Amino acid sequence: MSVIRLQRISKSFLRRDGEQLEVLRDVDFDVQERSIVALVGASGSGKSTLLNIIAGLIEPDCGTVFLNDVRSSEFKDWRSMTYMFQDDRLFPWRTTAQNVGFGLEAANTSRKERRERVERVLELVGLENFAEAFPHELSGGMRSRAALARSLVTEPRILLMDEPFSKLDPAIRSQMHDEVLRIAALKSMTMIFVTHDVEEAVVLADKIVVLFPRPGRVRETRPITFGYPRNPLSPDVAEEVRLLRLSLA
Repeated sequence: MSVIRLQRISKSFLRRDGEQLEVLRDVDFDVQERSIVALVGASGSGKSTLLNIIAGLIEPDCGTVFLNDVRSSEFKDWRSMTYMFQDDRLFPWRTTAQNVGFGLEAANTSRKERRERVERVLELVGLENFAEAFPHELSGGMRSRAALARSLVTEPRILLMDEPFSKLDPAIRSQMHDEVLRIAALKSMTMIFVTHDVEEAVVLADKIVVLFPRPGRVRETRPITFGYPRNPLSPDVAEEVRLLRLSLA
């Protein structure tokens, strides 16, 4: 079942000089339920713009996004989708628990339910002992876990991520990869993420959408068929990384 389907998505932006900058042109692909899809391509290929269109943050100039076979303009269940940004965007004056629970404050949930859901998701990402810590008291990896917890506390079925681990050192990034895969399997989630790291794409995704440079168009979709966990040093992963780099060249 296709949870997300894009048909002929195009988008341009008006530049300061009055010229139109074409960012995306006729992008088509679909995302199956419980799959993990990576969007890769050179800078300027429209990866983040495409993610924002899927999230309903911006409208395409033409084309259609279907969510659960419903046009995005008619889609009602936006709470089933959440977005993890490149920056953790934690409020410095809030504790970890308060940051994680922020997305529930506008929802129709009781204080007791909010507290219970925050406690569950902090335990899920291994931050249950840091609920009362402030962001400046957390390491970079812990801040990323807190941002992930905030994305998960609304119990979404679809998680969108825009280079969420790009600022982490390799060891912490690898830990976050394991964490994301564990949670995706545990919660039966569908994930789409943007990355410039081809190794990250191969380690995490079961399908990689490769975009041409501006205007972004689908160059190819690459299924990754070998199972998890994927060791970056294994011959299978190394060969897939090599082929993906050739595709991006």
